[in-house]
Amino acid sequence: MTDPGSLFTRNLCDVVGRDALTTRLSEEFVFADLGADAVRPLLTFDDLNQLLANCAPEPPRMRLHKDGSPVPLDRYTEQGTASRTARRIVRPESLYRELRSGASLVLDGVDRMHPPVGAAADDLMRLTKERAQANLYLIWGESRGFDTHWDDHDTVIVQVEGTKHWQVHGPGSRPFPMKNDTDHTHTPPRDADGELHMVWEGVLRPGQVIHVPRGWWHTVTGTGEVSMHLTFGFTRATGIDWADALVRRLFEQEAFRQDLPRFAEPDVRRKHRHELVTRITELAESMDLDAFLAERDARFPRRTSFSLPWPVEEGAPPADALVEFVPILPPPLRHEGEGADARVALTVAGKRYRLPPVTGPVLAAIAEHRELSVAELAEHAGVEVDVCAQVVAALSRHHLVLVR
Repeated sequence: MTDPGSLFTRNLCDVVGRDALTTRLSEEFVFADLGADAVRPLLTFDDLNQLLANCAPEPPRMRLHKDGSPVPLDRYTEQGTASRTARRIVRPESLYRELRSGASLVLDGVDRMHPPVGAAADDLMRLTKERAQANLYLIWGESRGFDTHWDDHDTVIVQVEGTKHWQVHGPGSRPFPMKNDTDHTHTPPRDADGELHMVWEGVLRPGQVIHVPRGWWHTVTGTGEVSMHLTFGFTRATGIDWADALVRRLFEQEAFRQDLPRFAEPDVRRKHRHELVTRITELAESMDLDAFLAERDARFPRRTSFSLPWPVEEGAPPADALVEFVPILPPPLRHEGEGADARVALTVAGKRYRLPPVTGPVLAAIAEHRELSVAELAEHAGVEVDVCAQVVAALSRHHLVLVR
């Protein structure tokens, strides 16, 4: 079986090709058959039943859709309390009834509820260097949960159970539409005869994967049997993000912090505007895209995780303890200073760390392999086991590694 933590960077790249995959992301439709065994560890019906029971997700995180419209909450939930807090509680028998009648179940953020899906989402983030989330879609019969539509983010669909019929129509009348856009009236692509254009049509089976770029219209329907798939969504950086970063830098400029000369003479206002244009042009010319993307990577968030008791207790973990690297994207390590002032510097989730030089080889090794025992990590880093264990203990207190 496939390790969910390498589903995309290894399995999908082995089929499609890493270079071809990264260059085709957001630009072209991609289909790959990884085989049912590759996706079986992600999510089963037993896993789903446990998630619904133990996590008790409530709307809007868990919701039902039918024929393009949401199913009213009163049809499958009731008002209840949990820890003295009012909430909506899903009624199992009502949920079953709605699913039997053709409703589609949507469960958002499964990656934050189920570790195997979380590991796969992390792997996709390492491939795309963008934040990703996984949602689950479950349906029986031939009905559809949504009308023909487009998504404001890129998607990778992984079929895990049953089958589902897909029609991918391609980009519509507005290229690269966005969630916060000025125009949502664009239409799907049509052929000369007025019929919806078709880039790809087929039935997805367990282990098959497709990539549908942002803004591409598609129609999805049931095949008469059960279908359960995961949609991994990610939003790539655009010129809007670069411009937002540029605007944040304008706070450094005194001219932009000044009040606009609303009541001054026209010549004064023209002069002030000219200064603003000059300053913003100079700053825009200095904002290199590579530097912007590197800064964006340095702010990439960590997934919430805990490593008790090691970060609190005194002492170091044993040689057979498992060490897991926390940052999703491996940060660049920089060596600063010399002699007693020498430090290894790195930035994770927007926080800068300056650590003793002995941490350098340990950090480099765990960032490359992501999960090793203390003894294995010491061997890869070329340090003594007891030294490695002490470094691991210190790194765990900074939430840079987990110790199991």
